[in-house]
Amino acid sequence: MGSDVHPDRPIPDQPAPFSDSEVEQIRAVWQGLDLPGLIDVHTHFMPRSVMDKVWAYFDSAGPLIGREWPITYCADEDVRVATLQSFGVRAYSSLVYPHKPNMAEWLNGWAADFAAHHPDCLHTATFYPEESATGYVSKAIAAGARVFKCHIQVGDFSALNPLLDGVWSQLADSQVPVIIHCGSGPAPGRFTGPEPIAALLKRFPSLPLIVAHMGTPEYTEFLHLAEHYENVRLDTTMSFTDFSEKDAPYPPELRPRLRDIGSKILFGSDFPNIPYTYTHALEAVIRLDLGDDWVRGVLYENAAEVFGIGA
Repeated sequence: MGSDVHPDRPIPDQPAPFSDSEVEQIRAVWQGLDLPGLIDVHTHFMPRSVMDKVWAYFDSAGPLIGREWPITYCADEDVRVATLQSFGVRAYSSLVYPHKPNMAEWLNGWAADFAAHHPDCLHTATFYPEESATGYVSKAIAAGARVFKCHIQVGDFSALNPLLDGVWSQLADSQVPVIIHCGSGPAPGRFTGPEPIAALLKRFPSLPLIVAHMGTPEYTEFLHLAEHYENVRLDTTMSFTDFSEKDAPYPPELRPRLRDIGSKILFGSDFPNIPYTYTHALEAVIRLDLGDDWVRGVLYENAAEVFGIGA
């Protein structure tokens, strides 16, 4: 990636929300698979004011969450960056997302600056259905954005909103991937679910979507879309963990199909906003027992190909 950050680089001497044993366990996973590290496509770094509000919402178990949700890696930004470095994460994202108009372009400016100062971060951008969206998405692509985030649930908008036509068209043409939270978990929204995304893909069949959370809880429908459309992928974020399996278990009968489309599954953690350890996020993927080659693809190789990341 042209980064001066390497998985073997020690973290600064500062408080950290993890133990030495967790670092050893995580590094043992990717080292045991002969990987150069991990790629985590679904992590969150945001302006401090926004992140504080997100954490407050999780602390309150708001209606979009609906259950107790302690944040395991709640720490200052530099500590969170150092945490990922310590774990051996070679590339990660700063998934920002607006919940109202006139917010996305500001978030894009912040995310561009964050990526400029953190070379291992994939330059991230976002959008919202508004008149200015086509213009600022064009600017973000020109500025080198490598991934977009779209949060249908929090944004409370339809993927089929006509104000997004120019956005989807540009993303299909540029092939910059979009990590899209469009499943109805952890709580359904007015516009969540597979039907709008299926309709969107009929209009833009080459659109490079990465469906977050494996499409929880509509696993079967989103798996079908990944099987049917060449550029549709799924990220593992929170899926298969004990936390998610309690309320939305992944159907065991789908595992053979997951193996068959293994190159389309990318590892995501939702770091830092997870109510369990990063170690467990990795264990949840491994215990599917789909083979070392499949796990290697999920934890590194698939995302490396999508984002052009070398060993």
